Amino acid sequence: MFTGIIEKTAKVVNIEQEGTNFHFTLQCDIAKDLHIDQSFAHDGCCLTVVKIDKQSSTYVVTAMKETMMRTNLGKWQIGDEVNVERSMPQDGRFDGHIVQGHVDTTAVCTKIIDENGSWRYYFTYNDSERVQPTVEKGSICVNGVSLTVVDSQNDMFSVSIIPYTQQHTNFHNFKVGTTVNIEFDVIGKYIARLMQQYMPISK
Repeated sequence: MFTGIIEKTAKVVNIEQEGTNFHFTLQCDIAKDLHIDQSFAHDGCCLTVVKIDKQSSTYVVTAMKETMMRTNLGKWQIGDEVNVERSMPQDGRFDGHIVQGHVDTTAVCTKIIDENGSWRYYFTYNDSERVQPTVEKGSICVNGVSLTVVDSQNDMFSVSIIPYTQQHTNFHNFKVGTTVNIEFDVIGKYIARLMQQYMPISK
């Protein structure tokens, strides 16, 4: 389990395809503290560390077909900056919200507003099943970052970013058209699923 509090950003330095799997090599000074089989969130996507080179501060994670289809990993290129977070220790402080590292879908950035001290980012996503809820003042995970929803509609939401988050995550690379990973609040997803099952929404 993760909390959505980004520790560092890692740089993609190599991409290899093997069948339907992709092996990503990333560079980050956290690499020296990792171990094989460790769960490590990348832009909010939980991946397993399969190789480590502490001398070069690099490590390798593997993504299978299902992960590539549901996330923005297929758009990663060498040189890209990725938000990373190690799983939460049992005695850790819970600073964000419950993040499973299981990306629900991707969203596209449609607008960025400079609010003179903060930034407002707007995203749209596919809401065809109407079981992916966002609520104003609720939690959402965008590229692994725990954030509070400002505006909420069926297929759109916005979040506000303070300067620290802007500087220490890959949000500073976002532009209109950027594809991001989204994990909706797990409690909200269970409620939405129950409502869909017992109170079907007419289409």
